[in-house]
Amino acid sequence: MAIESINPANGKLLRSFDPLTEAALSEKIALAAETSRTYHAVPLDHRALWMNKLASLLEQEADEIAPTLTLEMGKPIHAARQEVAKCATACRYYAENAARILAPEAIATENSSYIRWDPLGVILAIMPWNFPFWQVFRFLAPALMAGNVGLLKHAPNVPQCALLIESLVRRAGFPRGSFQTLLIETSQVEGILADPRIAAVTLTGSVTAGRAIGAQAGWLIKKSVLELGGSDPFIVLPSADLDAAIHTAVRARLINNGQSCIAAKRFIVHESIYNTFEQRFVTEMEAMKIGDPMKEDTDIGPLAAARFAETLESQVNSAVKAGARILTGGQRMIGDGFYFEPTALVDVPRSSDVYREELFGPVAMLFKVSSLDEAIEIANDTPFGLGASAWTRDPAEQQRLVSELQAGSVFINAMVASDPRLPFGGIKHSGYGRELSAMGMREFLNAKTVVLATA
Repeated sequence: MAIESINPANGKLLRSFDPLTEAALSEKIALAAETSRTYHAVPLDHRALWMNKLASLLEQEADEIAPTLTLEMGKPIHAARQEVAKCATACRYYAENAARILAPEAIATENSSYIRWDPLGVILAIMPWNFPFWQVFRFLAPALMAGNVGLLKHAPNVPQCALLIESLVRRAGFPRGSFQTLLIETSQVEGILADPRIAAVTLTGSVTAGRAIGAQAGWLIKKSVLELGGSDPFIVLPSADLDAAIHTAVRARLINNGQSCIAAKRFIVHESIYNTFEQRFVTEMEAMKIGDPMKEDTDIGPLAAARFAETLESQVNSAVKAGARILTGGQRMIGDGFYFEPTALVDVPRSSDVYREELFGPVAMLFKVSSLDEAIEIANDTPFGLGASAWTRDPAEQQRLVSELQAGSVFINAMVASDPRLPFGGIKHSGYGRELSAMGMREFLNAKTVVLATA
């Protein structure tokens, strides 16, 4: 079955690719394993030179690269350029900081003791379509700088992005086989992970995919890192800067056409400011310009595929049947492409299925609360635990939120965002392990204890 690249703005086929044959796939795995035997010994300053070159290519060619992201998954063109630039930032961060992160750590014992960081080898990366460059680069940059090599199984709807990334890595000077794209069917992943030459796996995707990969990796006793999405709360309390909170709330919900794991999805607002928040939130949602993502003034493009629009429509309808009300939007848009109206739901029953699901698109749920205790209770009443944003100027409230919110990251008076300098990941059904920062690099390193006994 062909791997198809379809433009979500009009539903037209851009390009199709034949999946790798088993023979071709075997050759790529063999090349990765062969490269791994020597790549780890490449001097760190050489790897940094290549990584900085990769960053320069991303920066210099952003205008040529960005349209591929927009055409394949529908993000607005200005957001695509920002994504490419962010990838360059990650490359430079690891080029500049790898020596510090990988430096041996002395341990005070009666002998000469230290921790040495060694790469694991060939890492399989299973990546999603919503940030088709950033999701890959936040694995790619630390993995290659650490001396690992990578095999990328990208989402099937962004094959051109996957191939473009491999081309950029090669042009930057990295050795052949250090990073390869695998255009394969999902059914082939199990066999790849079972190959003894694959040392570990990282996946960003659905809970269902995470369970499957995590279970297999556990059975094989191979390291795995899982980032599985979220239903992030956005809490607004009476002392907040309401103007900043409302404006940020709309951006936090609609980023990437609403298709982001760390997009705010549940807006939990104190009753004393709720009516003002609701009215202005809806007004700003309705002011967003929906249209051709290739146009500079477009705020919201299409969802990435027809099935995602269908799923979102079903979830909204389910919420309404359960008793929720639609304040604005709520419909798939008529015409070409997979567009969905920016939508706000209220009165979503806590007993409904939708209350505990991730809404992956421009749909927000609003909740009115009477206290900080209730806000924290609702925020934590989810199977997910990726990020949380909370707005208050009260130091005591800030401390409680930081302490009690169940999430991998908590942002006070700011929108949740990933940053190469900060660990990124979640708890509960949002997965385990961390990407980015020193922690992300060390996920796929062996912390080798070395003891040199004194005479």
